[in-house]
Amino acid sequence: MFSKKSLIYASTTLALTATAKPKEQLNIVYILADDLGYGDLGCFGQEVIKTPNIDKLCSEGLKFTQHYAGSTVCGPSRATMLTGKHTGNVYLRGNGKYALRQDPQDIIIPRLLKPLGYQTAMVGKSGLACNSSDAKLPGQKGFDYFFGFTSHTAAHWYYPPHLWRNSEKIVYKNNTNHEGDTFSTTEITKEALQFIDKAKDKPFYLHIAFTEPHVSLRAPEKFKKMYRGKFGKERPYRGSKRGYSGCKEPKTTYAAMVTHMDHNVGLVVEKLKKLGIADKTIVMFASDNGAAQEGGAQRKWFKSSGELRGGKRDMYEGGIRTPMIAWCPGIVKNGETDHISAFWDVMPTICDLTGAKAPKDIDGLSFASTLTGKSKQQKHKYLYWEFHEQGGKQAIRMGKWKAVRLNVKGKALKPIQLFDLSKDISEKKNIAKQYPEVVAEMEKLMLEARTPSSTFKIPLLDKKASN
Repeated sequence: MFSKKSLIYASTTLALTATAKPKEQLNIVYILADDLGYGDLGCFGQEVIKTPNIDKLCSEGLKFTQHYAGSTVCGPSRATMLTGKHTGNVYLRGNGKYALRQDPQDIIIPRLLKPLGYQTAMVGKSGLACNSSDAKLPGQKGFDYFFGFTSHTAAHWYYPPHLWRNSEKIVYKNNTNHEGDTFSTTEITKEALQFIDKAKDKPFYLHIAFTEPHVSLRAPEKFKKMYRGKFGKERPYRGSKRGYSGCKEPKTTYAAMVTHMDHNVGLVVEKLKKLGIADKTIVMFASDNGAAQEGGAQRKWFKSSGELRGGKRDMYEGGIRTPMIAWCPGIVKNGETDHISAFWDVMPTICDLTGAKAPKDIDGLSFASTLTGKSKQQKHKYLYWEFHEQGGKQAIRMGKWKAVRLNVKGKALKPIQLFDLSKDISEKKNIAKQYPEVVAEMEKLMLEARTPSSTFKIPLLDKKASN
């Protein structure tokens, strides 16, 4: 229960978010893929896997070549997008048994839009918590409607015994996680389309969080047929102790998963066009982090990271740079941009586009000017990440420079690696010794950019911050 003081504060916060409504309010559809690599889409260089619908979205919309996920794993990455705060300041900084806190703490996008009359929905994998069974949380955080997975662990399997519709458990009695007759992504897409149908006459914000192509490896037969036999004799994946499903055709299945996800993106765009609301609906598409290397999937199969180094759980570009596309005929300009942006910029951007007022304590900067081309784009001095697995890691992007520091939770801070991304997009050459002044600036920012967390500690940095 909230205290009286909290309720008064929350009411004041919500009152401040309500601003004069634009003449015609824009709808927002934010689509997030799960573990999709920077190089997994045709429009970002993929040569084997077919993604015709997203490629068309890209050719008609705006392609972001330097957009970054919030983290190198899903939980904190999604939290940064929803709250507008990077992983040095957001409450949820890692995967595990963590959840965003009740309002007025951790205010997220739908809470800012509701005072303006927006209908709000999240379908798919919840970005509000990691391992949680609390189906009431989406509603408490501002979503009028929720359908999907509350637990990221449960979202590893495509034939779940149940999903949640708001706080109602929807049971699929023939599903056993690994097999069944109800494929979760298909149901998630149906729910998204139904929400658009019902919400079409009023402004809406719809967050679609697909679980594809996150392992386990599973895809509808229709899409596997498109690739079967193209990769020679495949080595079956037997499954793992972590519970990943075994798969006889790993390459075929991964490719099919990406194409199936693309098919569902196409259905969403087709629905917007059919209803005549495409020209007032901004669609954004991205992936929550880099390509995975687990559950039978391997990045090398399809060059899922493109030219970038590493993938999921890495602080190198392959772990955090994400394929980003924005689309809305007549509003979003057509072409390509190298504007450097990140997930924590999504909240202020949506606020700019809808007339909502963003909180003052966020790290994000709106890229609405880049979308529309109507005014000068404000730029970040730097972007910051921290990651709390594998000994702890930090990264900074500042202009052309990229700094990475590993094992930050050890007894002594490790040397910073420095790369010039304008010449070395693959981060092959550490030039830290050649530019000590840049390294010194990066080291300073790695301390200043973050606030200490009682849950996600980096002892040496926390101690320095307190001095």
